[in-house]
Amino acid sequence: MALAHHLYIRIPEQTLVAEMADGSTRTYAVSTAANGPGEADGSGCTPRGDHYVRACIGAEQPLGAVFRGRRATGEVYSSELATAHPERDWILTRILWLCGRETGRNRGGQVDSMRRYIYIHGTPDSEPMGEPRSHGCVRMRNADVLELFDCVRPGTPVLIEG
Repeated sequence: MALAHHLYIRIPEQTLVAEMADGSTRTYAVSTAANGPGEADGSGCTPRGDHYVRACIGAEQPLGAVFRGRRATGEVYSSELATAHPERDWILTRILWLCGRETGRNRGGQVDSMRRYIYIHGTPDSEPMGEPRSHGCVRMRNADVLELFDCVRPGTPVLIEG
């Protein structure tokens, strides 16, 4: 499988396009922030601008693995687990942790995407894609984030357009 050369997240379209090194593209439905685009810490918004993948977290974890604080809990998501913990914002399967490249816009101070823990991550398959519903991160179907994870390396450029 070819590596991703660049990722483009398009907030208005609720899509992630992976431009592959071999010239092909892959398009995935995503769910960005319910609060819309924005960079401020505590806003619950999806930050815009140039980013890169800082870390790829969760290799070797099963589909549906649950993460808290970027660490696998040993749990695998199920409807029973969801019922037992209705307050959780589920981060599942894999995490691509983003870091901003633009000082004052998405890097540093009160607009730092990395310190805001902005990820591309899996979410329960019962959650809708194609509509803004997250708390700031970019949510994907578990099978899709698993596929994307295998094509991405730390340093992969990510442009979030909004």
